[in-house]
Amino acid sequence: MKVLIGFKEFIARGNVVELAVAVVIGAAFTALVTSMVEDLLTPVIAAIFGESDFSALSFTVNGSEFGYGNFLNALVAFLSVAAAVYFFIVVPMNAYKDHIAEDEEATHRDCPECLSEVPVAATRCAHCTTQLAPA
Repeated sequence: MKVLIGFKEFIARGNVVELAVAVVIGAAFTALVTSMVEDLLTPVIAAIFGESDFSALSFTVNGSEFGYGNFLNALVAFLSVAAAVYFFIVVPMNAYKDHIAEDEEATHRDCPECLSEVPVAATRCAHCTTQLAPA
């Protein structure tokens, strides 16, 4: 019975649930990005370079064949995923955070002498006891 209680507490922790949600969202996002690469970007690359699959590209030096096509395919896929993550997740989240930060009223300010953070309503710094001008 004690094992079941411990398991229940483990599952109920916030970070376990958040991690599970992140994995599910990550899997769905992977499918979305894979579709974007295969259905949108690869045809654009094929239109520009004449080939949509670079895996057959190679060169030979002294009888040794270097197949760099698979590397190019992996590089295009990586850059596509990185761009999708940046433009569809990072940029909107940063804009949202900036918007939220603008809406919040300042509760603290920096002391001009010691640069420590003091409440806006303070008239004296708690760290260096400098007299502060009213905010």
